[in-house]
This record gives sequence, structure tokens and C-alpha cells, in this order.
Amino acid sequence: MKITHLEAIGLALLCLLPSARAQTTNVPAVTPPAGRSHAWWREAGPGERPYMVDAKKMPLISVKGNRFVDPAGQPVLFRGLAISDPDKLEMQGHWNREHFVKVKEMGAMLVRIPVHPVAWRERTPVEYLKLLDQAVGWCTELNMYVMLDWHSIGNLETGVFQDPMYDTTKQETYNFWRVMARHYAGHNTVAFYELFNEPTTYRNQLGPVSWDAWKKSVEEEITLIRAYNPQAIPMVAGFDWAYDLTPIILNPIAAEGIGYTVHPYANKRSQPWEPKWEEDFGFAAAKYPVMATEFGGFGGREPAYGPAIFKYLESKGISWTVWCFDPEWGPTLIKNRNYDLNASGEAAKAAMHGEPVK
Repeated sequence: MKITHLEAIGLALLCLLPSARAQTTNVPAVTPPAGRSHAWWREAGPGERPYMVDAKKMPLISVKGNRFVDPAGQPVLFRGLAISDPDKLEMQGHWNREHFVKVKEMGAMLVRIPVHPVAWRERTPVEYLKLLDQAVGWCTELNMYVMLDWHSIGNLETGVFQDPMYDTTKQETYNFWRVMARHYAGHNTVAFYELFNEPTTYRNQLGPVSWDAWKKSVEEEITLIRAYNPQAIPMVAGFDWAYDLTPIILNPIAAEGIGYTVHPYANKRSQPWEPKWEEDFGFAAAKYPVMATEFGGFGGREPAYGPAIFKYLESKGISWTVWCFDPEWGPTLIKNRNYDLNASGEAAKAAMHGEPVK
């Protein structure tokens, strides 16, 4: 067979190149860089797998008019308390079922669980969810409902917060509720989502915020939650450390099936308290479900406060959870880890076991 001059040149050049076989066999194996061992492209988001253990054991709570109601449409007035952050309890060796048994003995129907942004980040969402799943399981066994509380204090619009433990962002806040909504979708025990613990400008030390801006953020969170979990009840705080609900008179949150929260500590107003309570938040209970999710310090410098606040709240049909079932976070309900009650704890326990105020 004859070949042309150009073909001869081509064959000569090919002889100078390494063979295709040599090229493939001599390529070194690719190893991941140090610290890069997991297949991130296969990784699921935290909370993607719903927690469904005994999901329908507790009766579903919903909103009807200005009340929380059971499946038969009967009003439910919740009495409960807040524990301290699960991350703190676990780190100190006190995270166990017995802790929730002691909560139940107080007479609680509802357990408020505060999740601090710093704890959520440091433990990591995947590991933190394991604690929350345990809490939901224990509460379900003990016939107590759960309120999840994103426990930040500050101005979400400016991104400035009262203390480092409360530092967060809109993105983190929204993602937190996305994780909670899809992980506890359809679980009747996890009835309430307290969207933000205490919005405040700290007398303008944390920068300005308008009600319109806060309202927009809240409505976006609610939309996100409802995309995954339409049955959960979002709970919305007002300004002044979750005390002032007066902006909703003219501009309420544009969402159905929600409730409002208030933190009516004794120092918010001087006596007589009742007229100011009515003016600042009590009026809202005529139209919307309201829950006092944080207050306490009964029997202290204001001995009349405990009887007055419990009577006022229940006379308005306002549910409540007191702060705090921890000997270190004041105002405390217990003196020590033996669960010995202080005066505030005794008052709260008596109120939880007492006859409803008419």
C-alpha cells in the first residue's frame, strides 16, 4: 500500500506521542483535599425527614375567631411554662425525660422551648434537632403541647441585637422556621411557632424599625412555614420587648390562623396595671388569640403582681407560659436542680392547678 508524503509525516508524529493506553494508565488517582471527605452533592438539608413518632396522639389545636380550639371547636386556655435552652440543659447534664416529668408535675399543658441562635449554630441544626425530637417525644408521652421559640432579642431589620447569644440574620431566621416547619409538619404536639422572642430597638440603641417592615418580615416567615406545615400556629410579637400590640389596631398581620404574644412583666408599667395592660395588649384578645409567653417574678418586690396578672390574663381568655424552669435564668421558678420551688414557682404551680378565672 502506498502512502502520501503528508500521511508519512503524520505517522511519524504519532510515533513521537505517548499512546492513549499509556495516558490513561499513568493518570494518578484523585484524592479529596484534607477535610473534604463527604459527598456534599448527596447531602440532605436538616429536618428534611419529618418527625412522625406519635404525630397524631395529641388532639390538633387550631384557631377559631379569637381562641385556640380543640378538634370539637371547644376553646382551650393554655397554662404552661418555659424551660431553658435544650443545648444548655444537655451541656450541664440535665437533659432527660425526668426534667419534663417535673414540668408536668407543675401542672403545665404547654412547654415553651427557647432556641437561641448561637446554640442552634454551635451544636449545628442536625444535632440540635435530635434534642428537639427527644423533647417532642417526651412531651407527647406526658400529654403536653410544645411551643418552639426562636429566642432572639433585638432588631431583625438592622441586624443588631441585645447580646451576642441573640445574634442572627433574616436568612438564618427564615431557614430556622423552614427546618422546623418541614421537620414537624403534621405533628400535633408541636402546636405553636413563636417567630421571634422579643423585637426591640432597645430605646434606639439597636437602630430604627417600622411596624411595616417588621410586618413584612413576619408575613414572609408565615408564608414559608405554611408552605410546609399549614396546621402550625405562628405566634407574632409586638415591639417593646414583645409587650406593645397597639400597631395591630390599624395594621394587623395579614394572615389567618395566627396568634399574638405578649411579655407583660411587672416593670413594664406602674400600678395600677390593669388599665395599661388593657390599652397596650389586652384589647387584642377581643379579636385575636393572645398568649402571654413570658412573664414571672411573682412574690418579689411586687407581691400583688402575681394574683393581678393571672386574674387579668384569664379573664380575657389569654393563655400563658411563665418564665423560667431553671435555677439560673431569672426570674426563676426553681431554686436548684432538686426542683425545689421558690415563691414564684409556688405561685405559678398554684395558678396552673387552680380553677380557671372567669
